[in-house]
Amino acid sequence: MIAVKKPHAKIYSEATYVNVQKDTRDGRKNGTKCCHNDNYTKGYQRISKVALGVCGVVIVLLVASFYMYRKRKKTILIKLQQRFFQQNGGLLLQQQIASYKGSNQTTPKIFTVEELQDATNNFDEARILGKGGQGTVYKGVLTDDNIVAIKRSKLNHISQVEQFINEVVLLSQINHRNVVKLLGCCLETEVPLLVYEYVSNGTVYDHLHHDHDYSQSFQLDWKVRLQIATEAAGALAYLHFAASMPIIHRDVKISNILLDHNLTTKVSDFGTLRIISLDHTQLTTLMQGTLGYLDPEYFHTSHLTEKSDVYSFGVVLAELLTGRKALSFALPEMDRNLALYFISFMEQGNLLQIVDTCILEVAKVEELIEFANITKWCLRVKGEERPTMKEVAMGLERLRIEEKINQKSSDLLALKKANTSASTFQIEDDSGGQNGASFSMCRFHIG
Repeated sequence: MIAVKKPHAKIYSEATYVNVQKDTRDGRKNGTKCCHNDNYTKGYQRISKVALGVCGVVIVLLVASFYMYRKRKKTILIKLQQRFFQQNGGLLLQQQIASYKGSNQTTPKIFTVEELQDATNNFDEARILGKGGQGTVYKGVLTDDNIVAIKRSKLNHISQVEQFINEVVLLSQINHRNVVKLLGCCLETEVPLLVYEYVSNGTVYDHLHHDHDYSQSFQLDWKVRLQIATEAAGALAYLHFAASMPIIHRDVKISNILLDHNLTTKVSDFGTLRIISLDHTQLTTLMQGTLGYLDPEYFHTSHLTEKSDVYSFGVVLAELLTGRKALSFALPEMDRNLALYFISFMEQGNLLQIVDTCILEVAKVEELIEFANITKWCLRVKGEERPTMKEVAMGLERLRIEEKINQKSSDLLALKKANTSASTFQIEDDSGGQNGASFSMCRFHIG
C-alpha cells in the first residue's frame, strides 16, 4: 500500500515545483511583486483616454456656450441701446449737431452709456450727489479727468422727442455764469441721462438749513444771501428774456440753486426747463414743481408760466430772509407754508419778528424792508400782479449796490474810529535801566 502511494506523492510535488519555477512572482512586499496583465493595462489606458476626451469636450462646450451667451447678450444689449437711441431722438440730435458744424455755436456731446457707467463706477450709491422727485444726480469722473454731474431721471417725461432734442441743443448753448451748463446727454438708456458741469459747494439748501447729510455747510451772512438772490434772479431773467428762445424753469427752489468754490450762484435745472413759444400760447400742462413753491394759479389752470417762476422765486427769497423751510410739517398747520406765514407777518407789520437772527444783527433795517417788499411782490396770488423776473433782478441789484455803499460807509466809519483810538496811545518803559535813567509815562495825542 505504501509503495503504491509514494510515487504519486512525488509526482504531485514535482509538478507543483515546476509550476512555482515557471511563475517568477514571489508575492512578497519587497520582492519582484506581481506584474499587471497587459490586456488589463491597455484597457485601463483606453478608458482613461476616453474619459479625458469627454471631459475636454464638455469643457470646450461649456466655454463655447458661455462665450456664445455673452456674445448674444451683448448683441441684444447693443440692439436695445440702439433702439433706445433712436427712440429718444438720437438720429435727430446727430442731425442737429451736424447742422451747427463750422459755426461758433456750442453743441451737446453724445455720451455712450459705457462712458457714464465708468464715470460713476456703475452708478455707485457712494457717487450720489442728491436725490429728488425727478431723479438722482451722480458725481462722475470722465476719462479726461473732468468732473461732471449726471442726472438719472426716475420717469420718462419725453412726450415729444423733437421738442426734447431742441431743448437739449438750446440748453447746451446757454453760456451764463449763473446757470449750470448742460454738457451733453446719453440716449442709449430707456430714460435719457443728462450730463452737467459739476458745482462743488453744494446747494443753498444745504448751507441755509444746515442739512445733517451735508458736512461742509457754513453760515450764510446777509451779504452772501443778497448776492445769491441777485445772481439767481439775473439767471432766471436771462432764461425768460435773453435766451434765443424764452425758457421757463418750472421748478425754482432753494435746492436747485448751487454754489461753486467761489460762492458764485448757479441755477440748476436738471431737465425740468421747458421752451415756450414766442407768442406764449404753448404752455406746459405736465405736473412739475415742488410743494411749497408751486404757483397757486397752477392748481386752477394747470399751466405754468414765467410768472410761476416768479412766485417760486418769491418763496426762495422768503427762505433767505427768514431761514425757514418752504414747507415744514413739523410746525403747526397755520405756520407750515412759508409763503402764507411770511405774508401774514408782513401784513401785521411784524417783519422783524421772523427775520433770521444771524442777519438781523448785521443788515440795516431799510435793506431788510426793501428785500421783504420785493419778496411780497413776487408772492402775490394773481400772476398778473407779480413783477417780471427782469424787474425782480433790477430791484435786487439796486439793493445790493446800496448794501455795498452802506458797507463801505460802515467800513470807513469803523476805520476812522480805529484811527482815532490808535492816535491816543501810551508809551511806558520800566524804570531802573543800566544808566539808572527813569522814564515817566507819556501820552501823545495826534490831532
